[in-house]
Amino acid sequence: MVKMSKVIYIDENKDTYKFDLEEDTIIYHYSINKSYDVEVNLNKEDITLNYYYNNINYDDNTYKIRINHNKSNTNSFVYNHGVNVSDNKLHYWVDGVIPKKSENCDCNQDNQIINIKNGKSKIWPNLLVDNYDVNANHSAYIGKFKESLLFYLMSRGISRKDSYKLLLEGFLLNTDSVDREKIKDFVDEINKI
Repeated sequence: MVKMSKVIYIDENKDTYKFDLEEDTIIYHYSINKSYDVEVNLNKEDITLNYYYNNINYDDNTYKIRINHNKSNTNSFVYNHGVNVSDNKLHYWVDGVIPKKSENCDCNQDNQIINIKNGKSKIWPNLLVDNYDVNANHSAYIGKFKESLLFYLMSRGISRKDSYKLLLEGFLLNTDSVDREKIKDFVDEINKI
């Protein structure tokens, strides 16, 4: 992993966030049962954003994020991983925006929601690109953990409950560089599912 100049943990209880970035940045955003509206502006050439949004959802919530590539040679890697615990709605609205003036940009999205019960989840991965000299990718997955993964762990002597917990931790704590002390409440919430 590339060392970033700036690391931000979103731990306040606001509904709206706006970031104007001028240096390489990692943003860690962990939430429990909340809707958010986030805007990130990449305002300097040759910078990279890694944005990790991980959430545990119990009610109807919507998460909106918009990454604006306002300068050329900017890179964004957005990883959205959510667990929808109940029979509720979890929606991701993810915009990667590259205007005509911004060239040689990378805009990447990885969006995944795991429904534990029969939740009503939706993902809108939008790439709003007005320039041909870019690399823009998105993915969207909504579903459950594959039974074959649970079976494999259980065949190694791990109980179904502990296997599920391991899969949840791997899915929601998807980077080794996060400071777990800063997200202790989130880690504790995983153990309650």
